Amino acid sequence: MKISIGCDHGALALKNKVVAHLEKLGYEVKDFGTYTADSCDYPDFAAAAARAVASGECDRGIVLCTTGIGVSISANKVKGVRCALLSDPWSAKMTRLHNDTNMMALGAGVVGENLALEIVDTWLGTEFSGEERHQRRIDKVMSLEK
Repeated sequence: MKISIGCDHGALALKNKVVAHLEKLGYEVKDFGTYTADSCDYPDFAAAAARAVASGECDRGIVLCTTGIGVSISANKVKGVRCALLSDPWSAKMTRLHNDTNMMALGAGVVGENLALEIVDTWLGTEFSGEERHQRRIDKVMSLEK
């Protein structure tokens, strides 16, 4: 599975930990930056990571900033993306089972490294349930883009 990832300066350290963790587990990671702690604009990196998912270049994506809010809003502006802002493993599981999310967002100032990695593992390890009622709801959400 190929994972896109992007962050701003506020989440650089956590992004680097997530990338190392994913690569250790055998995932292919496409890192859209940022690569330094210099102040930058989160929409640039979140949009790049989201476009990679929407185009099919990557299977799923992870975006990070200090709160996770800005990157999740930015990613969700890209047609075809369903990005959930996550801060606990149960929500990570449920958003995959029920919403078939293809992206997730984390706030580096909200979750620590250990919790972040547990959330990532849960999200990546959970498949969509495929239940008709959930697919029907996803279809209604995605039709809002039209």
